[in-house]
Amino acid sequence: MNTKQRASLQRADELKKTIADYRRSKKEVATGFSRWAASLQNQERIKKYFRATDESWADWRWQLRNRIHSTQVLKELLKLTAGEVKEIDRTATRYRWAVSPYYLSLADPSDPADPIRRQAVPSIFEYMDAHGETDPMDEAHTSPAAAVTRRYPDRLIINVTNRCATYCRHCQRRRNIGDKDLATPKRQIGEALNYIRKNKEIRDVLLTGGDGFMLSNQNIAWLLEQLDKIPHVEIKRIGTRTPVTLPQRIDDELCIILSKHLPLYVNTQFNHPLEVTPAAREACFKLARAGVALGNQSVLLKGINNDAYIMRKLNQELLKIMVRPYYLFHAKLVRGTSHFLTRVEEGLEIMEKLRGFTSGMAIPTYILNAPRGYGKTPLLPTYLVGLGKDYLTIRTWENRLLRVANKEGAEID
Repeated sequence: MNTKQRASLQRADELKKTIADYRRSKKEVATGFSRWAASLQNQERIKKYFRATDESWADWRWQLRNRIHSTQVLKELLKLTAGEVKEIDRTATRYRWAVSPYYLSLADPSDPADPIRRQAVPSIFEYMDAHGETDPMDEAHTSPAAAVTRRYPDRLIINVTNRCATYCRHCQRRRNIGDKDLATPKRQIGEALNYIRKNKEIRDVLLTGGDGFMLSNQNIAWLLEQLDKIPHVEIKRIGTRTPVTLPQRIDDELCIILSKHLPLYVNTQFNHPLEVTPAAREACFKLARAGVALGNQSVLLKGINNDAYIMRKLNQELLKIMVRPYYLFHAKLVRGTSHFLTRVEEGLEIMEKLRGFTSGMAIPTYILNAPRGYGKTPLLPTYLVGLGKDYLTIRTWENRLLRVANKEGAEID
């Protein structure tokens, strides 16, 4: 063995040691695949309660019609104390809630701290929360046309509905949920389209809400057709959490429609490895086969995913189902959600434990949304330590300080 080979083997051993802790810990991080057998048992129990067939369960419209939104049903499907029932009912007087049967089946019915349950079932902390704002992004003052939110020079949002398959307890737009599911009136959608036609710098349009896939297939097809007719619109995006909370929504008809309107990007929101299930994989694979590019926008949530190993496992699981981690959002200070807030230091520590320790594709950008609608601001660990005339000093992912030439001909001592 020559000197180079010995050095290479020594370096390989060093690298192995850097992830030994994660290799031990990831065995304790449950995923939607490792818990799938229990989820299937939950599904059978829920189907029995609703007297549903396998065919019904696979129908996304049945899932929507049978969303759980009362404690009278919920207490039959989860183990709830009398105190928990009272707290949920009290919170429901202020904040609407609903969860799809599928998403509820992913939760451990006996664990109040279960990550799925905490995202779907109301907490008394919501009701008690007096902090935050109802509209921290100031979307009311960044809406130049009906249903439009515009915060950037070349792109905008069309809010197409207030409807979701499950109303997440950390939702930033809970003020729009109201008491009824409502699609945005076609007149307002028309005004939004006219605004885009008149402003030729708009090249990127995001359809969201609510959930963009809560529109019917026919309405989605119509809206994408209208956008395709606008010459300066280069790409379309759809914001949806249905691959997570209602994978049955990704049916063959929808995929055929989407495949006709490329380039098209779908951004979803997986927040925990438990959400990456065989059903979610099939939904994402179907979208990928249709030519749709998939990205994930996680939200950093206290008690759910504010853990470096959980986030690393989540992002690795996502790559396995063709979903590219895109953003990790620092949670917004939305009234009713303060119990989910973390400190920025926690997010930065998670980013430190990702860079170099896993594939670059598995590393999202950590984002803080600036107040009053001033846009996304990336937060990064500091890797540039010093910058001189001819040299710079960098800190590597292993915390090695290295001097790098910053000028042609400069020499390193």
